[in-house]
Amino acid sequence: MHYYSTRSGRNHVTASEAVLKGLAPDGGLFVPEETPQAYTETDFPSGSYQELAYEIFSRFLGDFSSSQIQQVVRAAYNLETFDHPAVTPLVRLTDQVYILELWHGPTSAFKDIALQALPHLLNTAAQKSDDNKEIVILTATSGDTGKSALEGFRDVPGITIAVYFPEKGVSEIQKLQMTTQEGSNVHVIAVRGNFDDTQTGVKQIFSNPAINRELEEAGFRLSSANSINWGRLLPQIVYYFSTYQELLSRGRLKKGEPVNFVVPTGNFGNILAGYYAYLLGLPVNRLICAANRNNVLSDFINSGIYDKRRTLYNSLSPSMDILVSSNLERLLFELTDHDPERISSWMNQLNESGYYKIDRETLSRLQQLFWSDYADDDETLATVAKTHRESGYLVDPHTAVGINVLDKYLAGVNDRHPTVVLSTASPYKFTGSTIKAIVGSNRYKQCSELELIKILERETGAPVPENLAELEQKPVLHRQTINPDEMPDQLQSMLISR
Repeated sequence: MHYYSTRSGRNHVTASEAVLKGLAPDGGLFVPEETPQAYTETDFPSGSYQELAYEIFSRFLGDFSSSQIQQVVRAAYNLETFDHPAVTPLVRLTDQVYILELWHGPTSAFKDIALQALPHLLNTAAQKSDDNKEIVILTATSGDTGKSALEGFRDVPGITIAVYFPEKGVSEIQKLQMTTQEGSNVHVIAVRGNFDDTQTGVKQIFSNPAINRELEEAGFRLSSANSINWGRLLPQIVYYFSTYQELLSRGRLKKGEPVNFVVPTGNFGNILAGYYAYLLGLPVNRLICAANRNNVLSDFINSGIYDKRRTLYNSLSPSMDILVSSNLERLLFELTDHDPERISSWMNQLNESGYYKIDRETLSRLQQLFWSDYADDDETLATVAKTHRESGYLVDPHTAVGINVLDKYLAGVNDRHPTVVLSTASPYKFTGSTIKAIVGSNRYKQCSELELIKILERETGAPVPENLAELEQKPVLHRQTINPDEMPDQLQSMLISR
Protein backbone atom coordinates (compact mmCIF):
# COMPACT_ATOMS: atom_id res chain seq x y z
CA MET A 1 0.00 0.00 0.00
CA HIS A 2 1.56 3.27 -1.18
CA TYR A 3 0.25 6.83 -1.11
CA TYR A 4 0.49 9.80 -3.44
CA SER A 5 -0.61 13.41 -3.73
CA THR A 6 -4.10 14.55 -4.74
CA ARG A 7 -2.58 17.36 -6.79
CA SER A 8 -0.01 15.58 -8.93
CA GLY A 9 -0.47 11.83 -8.74
CA ARG A 10 3.23 11.82 -7.88
CA ASN A 11 5.26 11.89 -4.65
CA HIS A 12 4.67 8.15 -4.11
CA VAL A 13 5.50 7.27 -0.50
CA THR A 14 5.01 4.42 1.95
CA ALA A 15 2.39 4.57 4.69
CA SER A 16 5.00 5.51 7.28
CA GLU A 17 6.31 8.32 5.06
CA ALA A 18 2.77 9.62 4.50
CA VAL A 19 2.23 9.74 8.27
CA LEU A 20 5.56 11.44 8.87
CA LYS A 21 5.18 14.05 6.14
CA GLY A 22 1.53 14.88 6.81
CA LEU A 23 1.20 17.09 3.72
CA ALA A 24 2.58 16.32 0.24
CA PRO A 25 5.37 18.63 -1.01
CA ASP A 26 3.11 20.06 -3.73
CA GLY A 27 0.49 21.11 -1.16
CA GLY A 28 -1.80 18.17 -1.87
CA LEU A 29 -3.00 15.51 0.55
CA PHE A 30 -1.76 11.96 0.64
CA VAL A 31 -4.30 9.30 -0.37
CA PRO A 32 -3.97 5.54 -0.94
CA GLU A 33 -3.02 4.71 -4.51
CA GLU A 34 -5.79 2.12 -4.41
CA THR A 35 -8.52 1.47 -1.88
CA PRO A 36 -8.13 -2.02 -0.39
CA GLN A 37 -10.59 -4.63 -1.62
CA ALA A 38 -14.01 -4.11 -0.05
CA TYR A 39 -15.25 -6.46 2.65
CA THR A 40 -18.11 -8.77 1.74
CA GLU A 41 -20.74 -10.42 3.94
CA THR A 42 -18.54 -13.50 4.22
CA ASP A 43 -15.42 -11.69 5.47
CA PHE A 44 -17.01 -8.67 7.17
CA PRO A 45 -14.82 -7.69 10.17
CA SER A 46 -16.03 -8.31 13.71
CA GLY A 47 -14.69 -8.44 17.24
CA SER A 48 -13.78 -5.90 19.90
CA TYR A 49 -12.99 -2.30 19.08
CA GLN A 50 -9.31 -3.13 19.36
CA GLU A 51 -9.66 -6.09 17.00
CA LEU A 52 -11.50 -3.95 14.45
CA ALA A 53 -8.81 -1.26 14.70
CA TYR A 54 -6.10 -3.85 14.10
CA GLU A 55 -7.93 -5.26 11.07
CA ILE A 56 -8.57 -1.88 9.42
CA PHE A 57 -5.14 -0.43 10.24
CA SER A 58 -3.57 -3.51 8.64
CA ARG A 59 -5.39 -2.77 5.39
CA PHE A 60 -3.72 0.64 5.02
CA LEU A 61 -0.35 0.43 6.82
CA GLY A 62 1.54 -1.70 4.36
CA ASP A 63 5.03 -1.18 5.77
CA PHE A 64 4.01 -1.66 9.43
CA SER A 65 4.50 -5.14 10.84
CA SER A 66 1.67 -7.03 12.55
CA SER A 67 3.32 -6.59 15.95
CA GLN A 68 3.82 -2.86 15.38
CA ILE A 69 0.13 -2.37 14.56
CA GLN A 70 -0.86 -4.40 17.61
CA GLN A 71 1.36 -2.20 19.80
CA VAL A 72 -0.25 0.97 18.39
CA VAL A 73 -3.76 -0.36 19.03
CA ARG A 74 -3.01 -1.53 22.57
CA ALA A 75 -1.40 1.78 23.49
CA ALA A 76 -4.24 3.87 22.02
CA TYR A 77 -7.42 2.07 23.08
CA ASN A 78 -7.53 0.93 26.69
CA LEU A 79 -9.33 1.81 29.92
CA GLU A 80 -6.52 4.15 30.95
CA THR A 81 -7.20 6.44 28.00
CA PHE A 82 -10.94 5.85 27.45
CA ASP A 83 -13.49 5.71 30.26
CA HIS A 84 -15.83 3.26 28.49
CA PRO A 85 -14.93 -0.33 27.53
CA ALA A 86 -16.64 0.07 24.14
CA VAL A 87 -14.43 3.14 23.42
CA THR A 88 -17.29 4.66 21.36
CA PRO A 89 -20.59 3.59 23.00
CA LEU A 90 -23.86 3.68 21.06
CA VAL A 91 -26.90 5.19 22.80
CA ARG A 92 -30.48 4.68 21.59
CA LEU A 93 -32.36 7.98 21.22
CA THR A 94 -35.51 6.73 19.42
CA ASP A 95 -36.56 3.56 17.60
CA GLN A 96 -34.74 4.82 14.52
CA VAL A 97 -32.07 7.19 15.81
CA TYR A 98 -28.91 6.39 17.77
CA ILE A 99 -26.18 8.59 19.20
CA LEU A 100 -22.55 7.49 18.82
CA GLU A 101 -20.64 8.98 21.75
CA LEU A 102 -17.15 9.74 20.49
CA TRP A 103 -16.06 11.74 23.52
CA HIS A 104 -14.99 9.21 26.16
CA GLY A 105 -11.28 9.92 25.71
CA PRO A 106 -8.96 12.08 27.84
CA THR A 107 -10.14 15.45 26.45
CA SER A 108 -13.87 14.67 25.98
CA ALA A 109 -13.81 15.19 22.20
CA PHE A 110 -13.98 12.90 19.18
CA LYS A 111 -10.48 13.91 18.15
CA ASP A 112 -9.15 11.65 20.94
CA ILE A 113 -10.07 8.58 18.88
CA ALA A 114 -7.42 9.45 16.32
CA LEU A 115 -5.01 11.43 18.45
CA GLN A 116 -4.43 8.66 20.94
CA ALA A 117 -3.25 6.51 18.02
CA LEU A 118 -1.32 9.07 15.96
CA PRO A 119 1.65 9.57 18.34
CA HIS A 120 2.28 5.82 18.29
CA LEU A 121 1.89 5.71 14.51
CA LEU A 122 4.39 8.55 14.21
CA ASN A 123 6.87 6.96 16.60
CA THR A 124 6.72 3.71 14.67
CA ALA A 125 7.07 5.56 11.36
CA ALA A 126 10.02 7.55 12.68
CA GLN A 127 11.83 4.34 13.58
CA LYS A 128 11.71 3.43 9.89
CA SER A 129 13.29 6.75 8.93
CA ASP A 130 17.05 7.18 8.74
CA ASP A 131 17.34 10.95 9.29
CA ASN A 132 16.95 10.95 13.11
CA LYS A 133 15.47 14.45 13.06
CA GLU A 134 13.22 15.69 15.84
CA ILE A 135 9.60 15.61 14.66
CA VAL A 136 7.69 18.87 15.03
CA ILE A 137 3.93 18.45 15.07
CA LEU A 138 2.44 21.64 13.66
CA THR A 139 -1.33 21.96 14.16
CA ALA A 140 -4.08 24.51 13.66
CA THR A 141 -7.21 23.94 15.70
CA SER A 142 -10.76 25.24 15.79
CA GLY A 143 -11.07 23.90 19.32
CA ASP A 144 -10.89 20.16 19.90
CA THR A 145 -7.93 18.98 17.82
CA GLY A 146 -5.53 21.18 19.78
CA LYS A 147 -6.15 19.74 23.22
CA SER A 148 -6.41 16.19 21.95
CA ALA A 149 -3.10 16.55 20.10
CA LEU A 150 -1.39 18.17 23.08
CA GLU A 151 -2.57 15.40 25.38
CA GLY A 152 -1.58 12.69 22.94
CA PHE A 153 1.93 14.04 22.24
CA ARG A 154 2.96 15.51 25.57
CA ASP A 155 6.38 14.33 26.74
CA VAL A 156 6.70 11.87 23.83
CA PRO A 157 10.47 11.53 23.20
CA GLY A 158 11.74 12.93 19.93
CA ILE A 159 8.60 14.98 19.26
CA THR A 160 7.74 18.66 19.82
CA ILE A 161 4.21 19.93 19.27
CA ALA A 162 3.07 23.48 18.46
CA VAL A 163 -0.68 24.19 18.47
CA TYR A 164 -2.14 27.41 17.03
CA PHE A 165 -5.73 28.43 17.75
CA PRO A 166 -7.86 31.49 16.81
CA GLU A 167 -7.76 33.80 19.83
CA LYS A 168 -11.53 34.37 19.92
CA GLY A 169 -12.67 31.35 17.94
CA VAL A 170 -12.81 28.67 20.65
CA SER A 171 -14.90 28.20 23.77
CA GLU A 172 -13.57 29.22 27.18
CA ILE A 173 -13.34 25.56 28.17
CA GLN A 174 -11.43 24.68 24.99
CA LYS A 175 -9.04 27.57 25.53
CA LEU A 176 -8.39 26.58 29.14
CA GLN A 177 -7.82 22.98 28.14
CA MET A 178 -5.05 24.11 25.81
CA THR A 179 -3.47 26.94 27.79
CA THR A 180 -3.20 24.84 30.96
CA GLN A 181 -1.57 21.94 29.12
CA GLU A 182 1.45 20.49 30.85
CA GLY A 183 4.40 18.90 29.09
CA SER A 184 8.02 19.77 28.40
CA ASN A 185 7.56 19.53 24.63
CA VAL A 186 4.29 21.44 24.12
CA HIS A 187 3.71 24.98 22.81
CA VAL A 188 0.32 26.69 22.57
CA ILE A 189 -0.07 29.96 20.64
CA ALA A 190 -3.17 32.09 20.12
CA VAL A 191 -3.59 33.74 16.70
CA ARG A 192 -5.37 37.06 16.09
CA GLY A 193 -7.83 35.95 13.43
CA ASN A 194 -10.23 33.14 12.66
CA PHE A 195 -9.60 29.44 12.11
CA ASP A 196 -9.13 29.81 8.36
CA ASP A 197 -6.39 32.41 9.00
CA THR A 198 -4.76 29.98 11.41
CA GLN A 199 -5.07 26.92 9.18
CA THR A 200 -3.80 28.88 6.15
CA GLY A 201 -0.77 29.96 8.17
CA VAL A 202 0.05 26.35 9.04
CA LYS A 203 -0.38 25.20 5.43
CA GLN A 204 1.89 27.98 4.20
CA ILE A 205 4.62 26.88 6.59
CA PHE A 206 4.36 23.29 5.35
CA SER A 207 4.52 24.34 1.70
CA ASN A 208 7.37 26.88 2.10
CA PRO A 209 10.60 25.23 0.87
CA ALA A 210 12.86 27.81 2.52
CA ILE A 211 11.32 27.34 5.97
CA ASN A 212 11.41 23.56 5.65
CA ARG A 213 15.04 23.63 4.48
CA GLU A 214 16.11 25.86 7.38
CA LEU A 215 14.33 23.68 9.93
CA GLU A 216 15.78 20.50 8.46
CA GLU A 217 19.26 21.97 8.63
CA ALA A 218 18.61 22.70 12.29
CA GLY A 219 17.57 19.08 12.89
CA PHE A 220 13.76 19.30 12.70
CA ARG A 221 11.17 17.59 10.53
CA LEU A 222 7.64 18.99 10.22
CA SER A 223 4.56 16.80 10.50
CA SER A 224 0.91 17.40 11.24
CA ALA A 225 -1.75 16.23 13.69
CA ASN A 226 -4.58 17.80 11.71
CA SER A 227 -6.86 15.58 9.66
CA ILE A 228 -4.78 16.50 6.60
CA ASN A 229 -2.50 13.75 7.97
CA TRP A 230 -3.59 10.30 6.83
CA GLY A 231 -2.60 8.97 10.25
CA ARG A 232 -5.35 11.16 11.74
CA LEU A 233 -7.99 10.05 9.29
CA LEU A 234 -7.36 6.30 9.34
CA PRO A 235 -8.34 5.66 13.00
CA GLN A 236 -11.69 7.36 12.45
CA ILE A 237 -12.75 4.72 9.93
CA VAL A 238 -12.87 2.16 12.74
CA TYR A 239 -15.86 3.52 14.65
CA TYR A 240 -18.08 3.38 11.60
CA PHE A 241 -17.50 -0.38 11.49
CA SER A 242 -17.83 -0.80 15.26
CA THR A 243 -21.17 1.03 15.13
CA TYR A 244 -22.50 -1.21 12.39
CA GLN A 245 -21.39 -4.26 14.32
CA GLU A 246 -23.19 -3.01 17.44
CA LEU A 247 -26.41 -2.47 15.49
CA LEU A 248 -26.10 -6.03 14.18
CA SER A 249 -25.59 -7.41 17.69
CA ARG A 250 -28.70 -5.59 18.94
CA GLY A 251 -30.77 -7.12 16.16
CA ARG A 252 -31.48 -3.71 14.67
CA LEU A 253 -29.95 -4.71 11.34
CA LYS A 254 -29.41 -7.78 9.26
CA LYS A 255 -25.97 -8.10 7.71
CA GLY A 256 -25.88 -6.14 4.47
CA GLU A 257 -28.70 -3.74 5.37
CA PRO A 258 -27.65 -0.08 4.99
CA VAL A 259 -27.51 2.58 7.69
CA ASN A 260 -27.41 6.39 7.67
CA PHE A 261 -24.72 8.41 9.43
CA VAL A 262 -25.21 12.06 10.38
CA VAL A 263 -21.92 13.88 10.88
CA PRO A 264 -21.51 17.42 12.26
CA THR A 265 -18.41 18.58 10.41
CA GLY A 266 -16.40 21.63 9.44
CA ASN A 267 -13.10 20.38 8.03
CA PHE A 268 -14.76 17.30 6.48
CA GLY A 269 -12.41 14.76 8.07
CA ASN A 270 -14.95 12.98 10.28
CA ILE A 271 -17.42 12.40 7.47
CA LEU A 272 -14.66 11.52 5.00
CA ALA A 273 -13.71 8.62 7.28
CA GLY A 274 -17.28 7.41 6.77
CA TYR A 275 -16.79 7.59 3.03
CA TYR A 276 -13.66 5.44 3.22
CA ALA A 277 -15.62 2.98 5.38
CA TYR A 278 -18.20 2.92 2.58
CA LEU A 279 -15.47 2.22 0.01
CA LEU A 280 -14.35 -0.66 2.23
CA GLY A 281 -17.79 -2.22 1.94
CA LEU A 282 -19.69 -0.79 4.90
CA PRO A 283 -23.39 -0.72 3.91
CA VAL A 284 -24.18 3.01 3.96
CA ASN A 285 -27.40 4.50 2.64
CA ARG A 286 -26.63 8.18 3.27
CA LEU A 287 -23.80 10.23 4.72
CA ILE A 288 -25.61 13.32 6.00
CA CYS A 289 -23.32 16.32 6.31
CA ALA A 290 -24.53 18.62 9.09
CA ALA A 291 -23.24 22.20 8.89
CA ASN A 292 -23.77 25.22 11.14
CA ARG A 293 -24.49 28.77 9.97
CA ASN A 294 -21.12 28.74 8.20
CA ASN A 295 -22.81 26.52 5.65
CA VAL A 296 -20.18 26.43 2.92
CA LEU A 297 -20.35 22.62 2.85
CA SER A 298 -24.12 22.33 2.58
CA ASP A 299 -24.14 24.92 -0.19
CA PHE A 300 -21.46 22.95 -2.01
CA ILE A 301 -23.14 19.56 -1.70
CA ASN A 302 -26.41 21.01 -2.94
CA SER A 303 -25.01 23.13 -5.80
CA GLY A 304 -21.52 21.91 -6.71
CA ILE A 305 -20.14 25.40 -6.08
CA TYR A 306 -17.61 25.83 -3.30
CA ASP A 307 -17.51 29.51 -2.37
CA LYS A 308 -15.53 30.75 0.63
CA ARG A 309 -16.23 34.40 -0.22
CA ARG A 310 -18.49 34.96 2.77
CA THR A 311 -18.35 36.12 6.36
CA LEU A 312 -17.04 33.58 8.85
CA TYR A 313 -19.36 33.67 11.85
CA ASN A 314 -18.48 32.74 15.42
CA SER A 315 -21.25 30.26 16.12
CA LEU A 316 -22.39 28.22 19.12
CA SER A 317 -20.68 25.22 17.50
CA PRO A 318 -17.19 26.73 17.12
CA SER A 319 -15.35 23.58 16.08
CA MET A 320 -17.29 23.81 12.81
CA ASP A 321 -16.57 27.49 12.15
CA ILE A 322 -14.56 26.82 9.01
CA LEU A 323 -14.79 28.09 5.43
CA VAL A 324 -11.98 26.03 3.88
CA SER A 325 -12.71 22.34 4.44
CA SER A 326 -9.37 20.73 3.71
CA ASN A 327 -10.43 17.10 3.55
CA LEU A 328 -12.98 17.76 0.84
CA GLU A 329 -10.01 17.62 -1.54
CA ARG A 330 -9.57 13.92 -0.79
CA LEU A 331 -13.23 13.19 -1.49
CA LEU A 332 -13.09 15.00 -4.83
CA PHE A 333 -9.97 13.05 -5.76
CA GLU A 334 -11.85 9.81 -5.14
CA LEU A 335 -15.00 10.98 -6.96
CA THR A 336 -12.98 11.96 -10.04
CA ASP A 337 -11.26 8.54 -10.13
CA HIS A 338 -7.98 10.08 -8.97
CA ASP A 339 -7.71 12.97 -11.42
CA PRO A 340 -4.97 15.29 -10.07
CA GLU A 341 -5.37 17.80 -12.90
CA ARG A 342 -8.97 18.58 -11.97
CA ILE A 343 -8.11 18.70 -8.27
CA SER A 344 -5.20 21.09 -8.84
CA SER A 345 -7.35 23.30 -11.04
CA TRP A 346 -10.13 23.53 -8.46
CA MET A 347 -7.77 24.12 -5.52
CA ASN A 348 -5.83 26.78 -7.44
CA GLN A 349 -9.08 28.51 -8.33
CA LEU A 350 -10.14 28.42 -4.68
CA ASN A 351 -6.85 30.03 -3.63
CA GLU A 352 -6.88 32.64 -6.38
CA SER A 353 -10.58 33.48 -6.75
CA GLY A 354 -12.18 32.15 -3.59
CA TYR A 355 -14.45 29.63 -5.26
CA TYR A 356 -14.67 26.73 -7.72
CA LYS A 357 -17.41 24.75 -9.45
CA ILE A 358 -17.19 21.03 -10.02
CA ASP A 359 -18.47 19.34 -13.17
CA ARG A 360 -21.95 17.82 -13.42
CA GLU A 361 -20.78 14.20 -13.35
CA THR A 362 -18.76 14.69 -10.16
CA LEU A 363 -21.68 16.50 -8.51
CA SER A 364 -24.01 13.64 -9.43
CA ARG A 365 -21.66 11.10 -7.87
CA LEU A 366 -21.37 13.27 -4.76
CA GLN A 367 -25.13 13.56 -4.31
CA GLN A 368 -25.73 9.83 -4.74
CA LEU A 369 -24.33 9.28 -1.24
CA PHE A 370 -24.13 12.67 0.48
CA TRP A 371 -27.00 14.88 1.66
CA SER A 372 -26.58 18.13 3.54
CA ASP A 373 -28.30 20.98 5.35
CA TYR A 374 -27.42 23.34 8.17
CA ALA A 375 -28.72 24.62 11.51
CA ASP A 376 -28.34 28.18 12.74
CA ASP A 377 -27.70 29.08 16.38
CA ASP A 378 -31.37 29.46 17.33
CA GLU A 379 -32.14 26.04 15.86
CA THR A 380 -29.14 24.59 17.68
CA LEU A 381 -30.33 25.88 21.07
CA ALA A 382 -33.86 24.69 20.40
CA THR A 383 -32.57 21.22 19.51
CA VAL A 384 -30.47 20.94 22.70
CA ALA A 385 -33.59 21.83 24.72
CA LYS A 386 -35.95 19.58 22.75
CA THR A 387 -33.65 16.56 22.92
CA HIS A 388 -33.23 16.90 26.68
CA ARG A 389 -36.93 17.53 27.25
CA GLU A 390 -38.12 14.58 25.19
CA SER A 391 -35.49 11.98 26.00
CA GLY A 392 -33.57 13.23 29.02
CA TYR A 393 -30.40 13.10 26.92
CA LEU A 394 -28.00 16.05 27.02
CA VAL A 395 -26.11 16.97 23.85
CA ASP A 396 -23.52 19.59 23.01
CA PRO A 397 -24.19 22.21 20.28
CA HIS A 398 -22.32 20.29 17.56
CA THR A 399 -24.33 17.14 18.16
CA ALA A 400 -27.47 19.30 18.24
CA VAL A 401 -26.61 20.56 14.77
CA GLY A 402 -26.53 16.95 13.63
CA ILE A 403 -29.90 16.10 15.20
CA ASN A 404 -31.51 19.22 13.74
CA VAL A 405 -30.23 18.48 10.24
CA LEU A 406 -31.44 14.89 10.58
CA ASP A 407 -34.93 16.19 11.42
CA LYS A 408 -34.84 18.26 8.22
CA TYR A 409 -33.74 15.25 6.21
CA LEU A 410 -36.48 13.00 7.60
CA ALA A 411 -39.10 15.70 7.01
CA GLY A 412 -38.35 15.56 3.30
CA VAL A 413 -37.90 11.83 2.64
CA ASN A 414 -39.46 8.59 3.79
CA ASP A 415 -36.29 6.94 5.04
CA ARG A 416 -36.69 4.24 7.70
CA HIS A 417 -33.10 3.09 7.78
CA PRO A 418 -31.46 3.10 11.21
CA THR A 419 -29.62 6.39 11.59
CA VAL A 420 -26.59 7.19 13.73
CA VAL A 421 -25.74 10.75 14.77
CA LEU A 422 -22.06 11.17 15.60
CA SER A 423 -21.75 13.02 18.92
CA THR A 424 -18.45 14.85 18.75
CA ALA A 425 -18.03 16.36 22.22
CA SER A 426 -19.25 16.26 25.78
CA PRO A 427 -21.91 18.92 26.46
CA TYR A 428 -19.68 20.15 29.30
CA LYS A 429 -17.18 21.50 26.77
CA PHE A 430 -19.77 24.09 25.70
CA THR A 431 -21.55 24.89 28.93
CA GLY A 432 -22.55 28.47 28.05
CA SER A 433 -24.79 27.58 25.13
CA THR A 434 -25.91 24.27 26.62
CA ILE A 435 -27.14 25.80 29.89
CA LYS A 436 -28.82 28.63 27.99
CA ALA A 437 -30.74 26.05 25.98
CA ILE A 438 -31.73 23.98 29.01
CA VAL A 439 -32.72 26.86 31.30
CA GLY A 440 -34.26 28.89 28.48
CA SER A 441 -32.87 32.25 29.54
CA ASN A 442 -29.68 34.25 30.08
CA ARG A 443 -29.96 33.85 33.85
CA TYR A 444 -26.37 32.62 34.08
CA LYS A 445 -24.78 34.81 31.40
CA GLN A 446 -22.45 36.48 33.91
CA CYS A 447 -20.99 33.15 35.02
CA SER A 448 -17.77 31.75 33.63
CA GLU A 449 -17.85 28.45 31.77
CA LEU A 450 -16.10 26.81 34.69
CA GLU A 451 -18.86 27.97 37.02
CA LEU A 452 -21.44 26.80 34.52
CA ILE A 453 -20.10 23.23 34.68
CA LYS A 454 -21.42 22.93 38.24
CA ILE A 455 -24.69 24.66 37.35
CA LEU A 456 -25.29 22.41 34.34
CA GLU A 457 -24.62 19.31 36.41
CA ARG A 458 -27.10 20.52 39.02
CA GLU A 459 -29.75 21.33 36.42
CA THR A 460 -29.47 18.08 34.44
CA GLY A 461 -27.80 15.46 36.59
CA ALA A 462 -25.52 14.48 33.69
CA PRO A 463 -22.08 13.42 34.99
CA VAL A 464 -19.13 15.74 34.38
CA PRO A 465 -16.04 14.19 32.72
CA GLU A 466 -13.18 14.10 35.20
CA ASN A 467 -10.75 15.96 32.95
CA LEU A 468 -13.14 18.94 32.74
CA ALA A 469 -13.98 18.94 36.44
CA GLU A 470 -10.27 19.36 37.21
CA LEU A 471 -9.74 22.41 34.95
CA GLU A 472 -10.54 24.95 37.65
CA GLN A 473 -7.48 23.92 39.64
CA LYS A 474 -4.97 24.14 36.80
CA PRO A 475 -2.74 27.21 36.20
CA VAL A 476 -2.51 28.89 32.78
CA LEU A 477 0.91 28.03 31.32
CA HIS A 478 0.69 29.42 27.76
CA ARG A 479 -0.10 33.10 27.10
CA GLN A 480 1.52 33.99 23.75
CA THR A 481 -0.64 35.72 21.10
CA ILE A 482 0.60 36.57 17.58
CA ASN A 483 -0.69 37.78 14.20
CA PRO A 484 -1.14 35.23 11.38
CA ASP A 485 1.81 36.63 9.39
CA GLU A 486 4.07 36.14 12.39
CA MET A 487 3.55 32.37 12.52
CA PRO A 488 6.62 31.34 10.44
CA ASP A 489 9.03 33.56 12.36
CA GLN A 490 7.53 32.54 15.70
CA LEU A 491 7.93 28.84 14.90
CA GLN A 492 11.51 29.19 13.68
CA SER A 493 12.48 31.31 16.66
CA MET A 494 10.84 28.94 19.11
CA LEU A 495 12.61 25.89 17.69
CA ILE A 496 15.99 27.16 16.61
CA SER A 497 16.77 29.53 19.48
CA ARG A 498 15.85 27.19 22.31
